[in-house]
Amino acid sequence: MRFKDIFATSDDTQSLGNKFRNKRIADFRSKIESLTKPLNILDVGGLESFWVNGGFADDPDYNISILNLNEIPVHYSNFTSLIGDATFLHEFKDGEFDIVFSNSVIEHLYTKENQIKMASEICRVGKSYYVQTPNKHFFVEPHYLLPFFQYLPANLKYFILTKTPLSRRKKWNKAEAQQYIDEIRLLSLSEMKELFPEADFYMEEFYGMIKSFTAHNFIKE
Repeated sequence: MRFKDIFATSDDTQSLGNKFRNKRIADFRSKIESLTKPLNILDVGGLESFWVNGGFADDPDYNISILNLNEIPVHYSNFTSLIGDATFLHEFKDGEFDIVFSNSVIEHLYTKENQIKMASEICRVGKSYYVQTPNKHFFVEPHYLLPFFQYLPANLKYFILTKTPLSRRKKWNKAEAQQYIDEIRLLSLSEMKELFPEADFYMEEFYGMIKSFTAHNFIKE
């Protein structure tokens, strides 16, 4: 692993993020392999590309509904795009989905109250769930790809993002920078355990440090 790969985006096939994402997909597949098919899966806040890269496209064993605040384009027979709010899934009945899946979304909800609401709704509408989020205390903040950036005060974050190219080798647009600073609330493992008290956790480690964790209620590891 090259040092620069730690800071590259997950879309870079050589990046640390991409390698962990591929392992996460493999872990998810291993947990659902024995479940009765077809499976109805709700992806809260995801993208079609994630499932395509995972080999789920046009697979009739998996009916995947991808829910976002705005409709996203889908191009495969087993994918559906839905509009909705992760904190209020009122359009779905209790236990409507076999699995609710969410990857790096729950940290984008601005407040702890919203995160509690999202976790509650996931547990309500899904018979099972698989919810991943970055570790608040990993040394690289994954959204800005800067070490220990999460511990800085908001005004210093804003200055670094808008006045320097340190984050992702660019100066951020002022509105985009402020929105990210406002919306991102990283979670610790103890907070995730509070949100999903009955969950087991799949840990992603990097040289002994936990990069992210995934709450799930499949078979205990």
